[in-house]
Amino acid sequence: MSETPETPEKTDNAEPMVVPTRRRRSQEADSAQTSRKGVFIVVALVMAGAAVVGLVFTSAPLTYAKQVNDLLKEKNAFAGRTVRAQGVLVHGSITKSLQPTCEYQFKIASGGAELPVSFKQCTVPDSFRDVPNTDTEVTVEGMLLSNNTFEASNVLAKCASKYSPEEMKARAAAGAKAPHEMDQL
Repeated sequence: MSETPETPEKTDNAEPMVVPTRRRRSQEADSAQTSRKGVFIVVALVMAGAAVVGLVFTSAPLTYAKQVNDLLKEKNAFAGRTVRAQGVLVHGSITKSLQPTCEYQFKIASGGAELPVSFKQCTVPDSFRDVPNTDTEVTVEGMLLSNNTFEASNVLAKCASKYSPEEMKARAAAGAKAPHEMDQL
C-alpha cells in the first residue's frame, strides 16, 4: 500500500490564518516624510495666500466716495487724500479752455451744496453732457483743495435718465424711435 499524506479536513468554521506583515523601517520613514511634505506644502500655500492678500490691502490706496454735501461737511478729514465726490452736474456750469492747456471746469451738487471741479484733460466721457431737463450724475476722483475746489484726475458720468423706461415711453409717444434721437424732438 502506498501511503498518502494526510490533509487536515477543512471545515466551514475555520478562519484563514492572517500573518501580519511587517513594515520595513524605510517604508515607515518614507510615509512620515511624505506626510511632512504635505504639511509643508499646505503651510507654504497658506503663507503665500496671506502675502498676496496683504499686498493687495497695503498697496491699493483707499478711495472714499462721498456725496458733495458730506464731503464738504467733513473736508478736514479728507484733505490731502484721494477721494471720489458724487453729485449731479449743475446745468450751464461746463466751460472748456484750451489755453494754456486743456481744462474742463464745472460744478456738481448734492444736498444743496455745490462743488467747483477742475479737470485738466482734453477729453471727457461721452455721457458727460449738459442736457436740458435731464440730470447727469457725475463722479469725480481726485483731491479736495483747501479753497473748497476739487482737482479731478478722473471723471465718470452715468448715462442720463433719458434711458429710463418712463422717459423712453414718453419719447416714443412723441415720435422718437430711439433714445439717441433726442435732438430730433
